[in-house]
Amino acid sequence: MLTQEENELLTRTGPGTPGGAMMRRYWQPVAVSEELGAGDAPLAVRLLGEDLVLFRDESGAPGLLGLHCAHRGADLSYGRIEDGGLRCIYHGWLYDRGGQCLEQPGEPAGSTFYQRIKQPAYPCVEAGGLILAYLGGGEPPLLTPYEFLSAPAGRRSVQKQLSECNYLQGNEGNFDPQHLGMLHRHDRVKRGSAAWHHSEFRQATMETEETEFGVRVYTVIPVEPDENLVALHNFVMPNLSAFSTGTTVDGYGVNWHVPIDDTHHWVYRLQFDRSHDLPQRADRQAHRGMDVLDNGYIRERTLANRYQQDREEMRSGRSFAGLGYDFDVQDACVTEGEGPIQDRTAEHLGYADQGVIAARKLLLRAIADVQEGREPPNVQRDPLTSRPPGIVALSELAPRDVDWRTYWQNRTPGSGIGRALVEA
Repeated sequence: MLTQEENELLTRTGPGTPGGAMMRRYWQPVAVSEELGAGDAPLAVRLLGEDLVLFRDESGAPGLLGLHCAHRGADLSYGRIEDGGLRCIYHGWLYDRGGQCLEQPGEPAGSTFYQRIKQPAYPCVEAGGLILAYLGGGEPPLLTPYEFLSAPAGRRSVQKQLSECNYLQGNEGNFDPQHLGMLHRHDRVKRGSAAWHHSEFRQATMETEETEFGVRVYTVIPVEPDENLVALHNFVMPNLSAFSTGTTVDGYGVNWHVPIDDTHHWVYRLQFDRSHDLPQRADRQAHRGMDVLDNGYIRERTLANRYQQDREEMRSGRSFAGLGYDFDVQDACVTEGEGPIQDRTAEHLGYADQGVIAARKLLLRAIADVQEGREPPNVQRDPLTSRPPGIVALSELAPRDVDWRTYWQNRTPGSGIGRALVEA
């Protein structure tokens, strides 16, 4: 368990907080690219406790400004896209993407007052179907060259969902493999899938190791006399996770948990495949019984309606949790059920919580690094040494006579080292 002070450090990410200062050293998603097309109205957004406006100027480039006009505080999300920037509809002040005021129609001819007005502004980049922003001070770091951000459009997918709890408890469920065989059990789970193996063979060996990007979590389950189930889950600094999915052959899935404020966050759900096209969104949702609505990225099953839990579904054996077939709904129920901000001073961690413990320790060290003027892990600044982090996520059957700690390092699809699982 954590102390109250440690829990506050890890979960408070607003302006002026130590945790917020650490999170602002990284690029963070602010929207899915499809949310903001060319010529669309600006979007009012909230990120790390700050109220902002996201827009595309006439060239199509994204900009992120403070939401309230520097003049009299009007909401700039109602503004006009014109004349090289975003114009406030109240008095016509015009701002470019860098926040520089360009025009003040009410000022006398020849006035240079506009030159002294700078709206809060944050750099934006667009990659992998996301618009990302850097809210930290100073020169932004390089955008970490994750493989899923450079995959061709047909070989990646991007979605997001609202989560009504602190970002950390949402992310911690992603490197907690033990829950797969309990929470996610249902009658559509196929024999030979990861969830089935976790359900049928619960005695797992677990280990963690720190990496250049965060923490790698090993789970090994003896499922056959000559085979182990070997799974690798990853915590990626500061608020991502990477894991194997049933729809990627040569890639992995990512959940990026981005704080809106301390009690709400967006989960950006990404998948990519290096060599195969992915199913379209409608096909994925039909396959998994997904429960995501298109209007505003809000689930139909929410805390407000108790996720439409069905006790008859539990009794009949259709599902263990009575929450349908969508893993995302099941995860939301338990993470949001921990409260807006989980009280980690009251928890009792066990053997299977090794990944969670290791990730928290790394985050606390990263907060201390920033407080003491050091760069936190997984921040890249040198173009000559920048490279994709060595993230490997898998869940497959491997021969028992192979060292599960190292065999994946030379693993490639079709290498014959491991045997793929069926889809869940």
